[in-house]
Amino acid sequence: MTDNHPLPAVLILYNLPRETPVQPGPAACVGAESEAGVLGEVQAVEDALRAHGVPCRSVGARTIRDLPAILASASEGVVFNLVEGFQDCNDDANLVPALCRAFDKSPTGGDSPCLMLALDKWQSKAVLAAAHLPTPPAAVVCPGQSTVDAALPAGRCIVKPLRCDASEGIDAASVAECPSVELDAAVRRVHDTFGQPALIEQFFGRRELNVTVIERDGRAEVMPLAEIDFTALPDGYPPIVGYAEKWFPDSDEYRRTPRVIPAPLGEQAAARVRELALRAWHAFDCRDYIRIEFRLDEKLDPAILELNPNPDISPDAGLAAAVQAGGLAYDEFIVHMAANAAARARRAPAPASDGASQEPPYGGTTNARARGNVLIRWSEPADRQRILDFVQATGFFRDDEIPVAAEVLDDALAKGPAGHYQSLTAVNADSPDAAPVGWVCYGPTPCTIATYDIYWIAVAPDCQGRGIGAALLAEAERQIAERGGRLSIIETSGKPSYDPTRHFYLKTGYTQAARIADFYAPGDDKTVYAKRLI
Repeated sequence: MTDNHPLPAVLILYNLPRETPVQPGPAACVGAESEAGVLGEVQAVEDALRAHGVPCRSVGARTIRDLPAILASASEGVVFNLVEGFQDCNDDANLVPALCRAFDKSPTGGDSPCLMLALDKWQSKAVLAAAHLPTPPAAVVCPGQSTVDAALPAGRCIVKPLRCDASEGIDAASVAECPSVELDAAVRRVHDTFGQPALIEQFFGRRELNVTVIERDGRAEVMPLAEIDFTALPDGYPPIVGYAEKWFPDSDEYRRTPRVIPAPLGEQAAARVRELALRAWHAFDCRDYIRIEFRLDEKLDPAILELNPNPDISPDAGLAAAVQAGGLAYDEFIVHMAANAAARARRAPAPASDGASQEPPYGGTTNARARGNVLIRWSEPADRQRILDFVQATGFFRDDEIPVAAEVLDDALAKGPAGHYQSLTAVNADSPDAAPVGWVCYGPTPCTIATYDIYWIAVAPDCQGRGIGAALLAEAERQIAERGGRLSIIETSGKPSYDPTRHFYLKTGYTQAARIADFYAPGDDKTVYAKRLI
């Protein structure tokens, strides 16, 4: 297993597909194929887990009302969540992770807030825009409203149901000039068929990428990029992946839109897409696995269409193809995802009994990372006094700065890895008492996009010169990059006594970006060092 712990028993939870359409006619069958596809997905996950000796069983639910009884009676602590929607309300699938946690189960995949944001395409665009990630402009037209009243994007557009995935409701008729009679018809079709608002999105570019990101051993990794090849489509047919292209293998649309992995894309353009994918992962606070749909224009500038934290993971789906192209066998991928959920369960604080207080969410040694004989882990309350003692003993900080260090450390200890300040402690693994010998604290810089500050870094005077500071800094940078951080900033004094400190930053890859005279005090300049991480 990924962290040397045997996997516990796993409950595979899925939605039972409809036996018959709710209403007669083709409109009611929209989504039936994607809904039925979950059965093959369940069998593949079950086979993969059993191949690795992981005990598991599968249980289907028709509505969210079935879940309390299923979860309350389940002995399994890990739930492999394959619920994509329920018969009476697709949106209820977003609540499955929260219900699992309420019954003390650890689910795979995205948590409920992530699923809710991603399913609603308008809210997704708001998240992307807030993170300064490129996405095509769009407008929303609710049932009963007219496109005349909407601030429509210019030019060619594509009309989509606001809260559907799996390309449901999308075909060639979804693409139309804006405004036009054809556009109005596409909007009415969404209203009539799905009973929900229509998203009118500016049609962006002619190339489409499917980008898979997975979490392995605590790190988000972008798999080889996949491109949909539209060259075989007939003239005049829009280059899109609609419902037929995705779910009808015998159709012309499916055969004419093959997947190409790796995408025929230059390294500069591919690197830009990978960077944006990681930033989107962190913007939505994703877990385990996601698929992101990108479009590229003629200049190879990318835009994000949508993010799916609950995609099809069956063996013949695009995500599985990308994972295997990345060198990870399908069954190993499935086991890794179950192991992620099991690890989260071990890290979660135990439920408190009535009247009892819970311990703060410290990472503890479960998140420890070894670098030579130095062990780096999340800071713990027992570290506090030792850290403050050696910070003062370095002689680099004024007496009035030590309370500031204490305030930052206390905030980090109180809030743990979920807080603003991320605090890491270095201990000597060869020492019998494993006392703290180094400390680094970092966090996102307010009012910036993906810039992080190294707020504090210090090593006990009797342990300096052993590479502990470099190990702490490297681990902080690794975690920052995992969170989508692109730039690491360190500020320090310009006094001659800080020459070794400034040399250390230069030696570890930082460059001096600025110097402000007399910033800290007369004759004490502030020097700013920067390092690009992605």
